[in-house]
Parts: sequence; structure tokens; C-alpha cells
Amino acid sequence: MRDYTRTYLLSVLAVFAFFSSAYSQAYRIEATIRGMADSSFVIGHYNRNASQFVPKDTAKADANGKVVFEGKTPLPGGLYVILLPGNQKMIELIYSGKENNISLEADTADVNTSIKITNSKENELFYGYRKELAKGSKEIEALSKQSTPDAQARIRAIQDGFGTYRKKLLSENGGSFTSQLLRMSADPEIPAAPKLANGKTDSMWVFNYYKTHYWDAFDFSDPRIVNTPFYEPKLERYLKNLVVQTPDSIIKDADLMVKKVSPNQDLKSWTVYYITNQYENPKTVGTEAVWVYMANKYYLSGEMGVSDEVKKRIADKVATMKDLLVNKTFPPLTLTDPAGKKVSVQAIDANYTVLFFYAPTCGHCKEASPVLKAFYDKNKANGIKVMAISTEHNIEEWKAFVKTYHLEELINGYDALNQIDFNRKFDVVTTPTIYILDKNKKIIARKMPVEQLDDFLNYYQNKMARKL
Repeated sequence: MRDYTRTYLLSVLAVFAFFSSAYSQAYRIEATIRGMADSSFVIGHYNRNASQFVPKDTAKADANGKVVFEGKTPLPGGLYVILLPGNQKMIELIYSGKENNISLEADTADVNTSIKITNSKENELFYGYRKELAKGSKEIEALSKQSTPDAQARIRAIQDGFGTYRKKLLSENGGSFTSQLLRMSADPEIPAAPKLANGKTDSMWVFNYYKTHYWDAFDFSDPRIVNTPFYEPKLERYLKNLVVQTPDSIIKDADLMVKKVSPNQDLKSWTVYYITNQYENPKTVGTEAVWVYMANKYYLSGEMGVSDEVKKRIADKVATMKDLLVNKTFPPLTLTDPAGKKVSVQAIDANYTVLFFYAPTCGHCKEASPVLKAFYDKNKANGIKVMAISTEHNIEEWKAFVKTYHLEELINGYDALNQIDFNRKFDVVTTPTIYILDKNKKIIARKMPVEQLDDFLNYYQNKMARKL
């Protein structure tokens, strides 16, 4: 049985400058925690995920373990945590912003079963839910060790019973912040799907329904949702698992997502940042175009307020990347080979051309070169050529590198006039950097690890064959 509250031990304490509006009252949170006499405590809330914690107040317990957090400045609503000494244990607390004088008692040996709440309907619901969940989970754990039909039937009955309990709690407390949090942490419920002509369930309908209703539980006009651990994991899953990983699809969903969160300016700013950051150096080949789009639309347009210095750095990066994206023709590049002759990328006659930008003094390049050589030896008969391009300008080190790693049969290039800024012109931020070009010198992959060259080209050639 799944714990919909997603409680995790905090691994990082980081203060983020995201502030939510709150109600006008001051706050008082009194906790008596058995076994914690004369100890210091921190209270704070989550920020978008379970590992980001924003501390709001500190207090020390008396000889009886009683600790009081109070202040005249209102606290923002959210899912709060009382962090115990050592940061290894914690007590979660719903703070809606409406209940400002909360009392609780707890034993750290088992918070779920021992906790008692006063003056907070929200936390009565929250811990009532967790007690019911813990009770069912414990029974299911015992039954799962049995393989009898009766045990399996009992497990299903417990699961069904909890489902009924959950629906009742949500329906009877629809306006509570606790209900909102429980809905946010869960997947949307999918109704019975229509059948296809062959009698099978229409899986595409199921997927489309799930994606369409994925964000139904999130009220993006409510600033409190930022102070919970649910938004970032849900967004990550949405982008990676529910959106087709092509630039057009990602861009469409990115714009829809930014529009959804626009009622909350803090969340909008963070969402734009998060999506943009994911696609600057993406794991999926060819999706850097998303970064260029986001940078142009949201940062260079002035919609996201950034300093002139940051805007200039973004503009410089866009200027570099816009001509180096997948499906763009690789820019002209002419170099000098070891014999002193000119060699041009555009003049290479090959079905596929691999450009290997490296530095002779780079340790990773030295490790990658034997792998590159093996790839070339295996594939040269198939019309694949490799151009190895030194980004440094010591001619003796360059020639020694070519000889040491037996790259003489490759096309070797060197910037003899020291005129090329490989970083600005070809986005060679680190070495080695690899591009793969097709017969017409169109970029089909960039920033490809040398170990993946074989697999990628096999995949790409098979994909092209299916289109014929």
C-alpha cells in the first residue's frame, strides 16, 4: 500500500528565496516531544521537493521536552517539518495558514501512532489518514508472506477498504488543505477505458486521459503548493515520461506548463528555469533546441527578469547553439592536416562523418581515443569517416597525440593560424566533444559519448531504413 504523503528524511538543508503569501495572524506551534528534553529544534517547510527544506524558526525544549515556536510574522502555508536534533528524525505538520495555534504531543519512537493533535482539524485528518495507512500496510506485509488464496483475498479486501476510506475522507473534506495535499501526491484516477474493435483496452485512451488529468489536483493559484514536496517530482515525471522527447513536443508542453503555473509568479519563474536547465545539456539526443527556444522566449524577450549580465551570457550561448542543433547543416570548418594541407569538413565524402574535438593534454580525450579508433576500424568499410580536431595549438603535442593513439588513418585537423574560438563557434565547452553528420553534413547527433557511437549509428540507420 502506497504512502501518499511521500515522507522522506531530509538530505539537504537549503534556503530558497521563494515566499508565499499568508494569512494575517501570527503563529504559535507548541510541541511536547518525549525523550527530547533540553534539545534544540528547527521548524520549516518543504520547497517543491522532499530534499529542499526552508527553515522558518528555531526553539529549545525545556526539561519536559516542551518546545514552542511562535512569532508575530505570519508563516506561509505548506507541509512543515519539525526537525529533531541530528536531522535524522522529523515530525511532519500541515500548516494551512488558517490554523495558527497548534499543539501536539509525540513520541519519536513512533510518531504516526503516538501523535496527538490539538486545535488543528487539518492535522487530525492528516495523521488519521497516516494511521489508517500504516495499519493496513502492516497487515498486508504479514499477509504477503503467505501464498494462500485466503491471504491474497484478504490483501485485496484491505486495499479496497483503504481506497473506500480515502475517497470518503477526500469527499467529506474537499475544502481542506490536507485533502488538497493528498490529491496532489497521488496519480489521477482513471475511469474504465473504452474497448477497441478487437476487445482489448484502448491503451492510448488511457494514456491520453492520464496525461490530460495529470495536474487536476494542483491549484496553481494557491501559493502554498510551492511549500510541499510534490511539484518538482511530478514535473520531472511529466516531462520525461508523458511528453514525446522531440523538440516540437517538448516545446508545446513546456509552454502549456508555464501557462498553467502563471498565476503563481514564483512558481512560473522556477518552472521556466527548471525546463530550460533540463535541456541545455539533455540526455536525449537533439533536444537542445528546447533550450534555445526557452532562452529566446522567456529570457531574451525580457519576460523573465534577469540582469543584463545574465541576459548577455544567454544571448551569447544562443548565438553559438542556434546553428549547431540537430537537423542544422554543420557550419564551414577548414583546418590543416599533419602534411600541411587544408582539410575541410564540407569536402569529406562519407555516408556519415564523426567530428571528434579533443585537446592533446586532456585525460578524458586520451581515454576516448582508443575507443574512437576501434569504432573507426570497425565501420570504415561502411562509408563512415572520422575527423579528429585538436582544440589546442601546440603542434608537437598534436602530432605526438596522433602518433601515440594511432590516429594516422583518420582525417586529422589543426588550427594552424590560431584563429578559431572552438567554444564560441562550435560549442566545444568540454573535450572530447563529438558531432555526427550525415552525407549532406546535416547534424544528426551532438555531444555524443564516444562509447555510444556504434549503438547510435545502428539505431539511426535502422530508423532511416524504415522510412524508405
